[in-house]
Amino acid sequence: MNIQPVVRDAATSEFFDGTARGVFLLRRSRETGEVLTPSAVQDSVGNTDLGWVQASGRGRVVSWAFVPRQGGGSDAPGEVTIGVVELDEGPWWWTQFVDIDRDTLAAGLRVRAVFPKSGPAQTDEYVPVFTPAQDE
Repeated sequence: MNIQPVVRDAATSEFFDGTARGVFLLRRSRETGEVLTPSAVQDSVGNTDLGWVQASGRGRVVSWAFVPRQGGGSDAPGEVTIGVVELDEGPWWWTQFVDIDRDTLAAGLRVRAVFPKSGPAQTDEYVPVFTPAQDE
């Protein structure tokens, strides 16, 4: 699995604390209850009082593309599969798909998050990528 190294900053530290534990965190408006992406700073009506909630880490494939891998030598796979997942909680998430057969990838396919380390450095974070949900 080839994932681009990701390093946290002040805005992403709490999210990556969750991914290091294998937990997918989303933001929730304390005023409206709306569930939002981790990068949200306000809800749909402008409220900025947001908390973190544990999400299921499950969803359905919305869209995908096969992107040719750049460089990497002869042992690198020929492409990376990226796409959008509609999380069970509602928000859409851009992601990389792993361990999904090209011929079975389809809109509506149930998937679940897994959390590989994004690189070898100590500062590289565990990131959510999606794989088929075997039990659904």
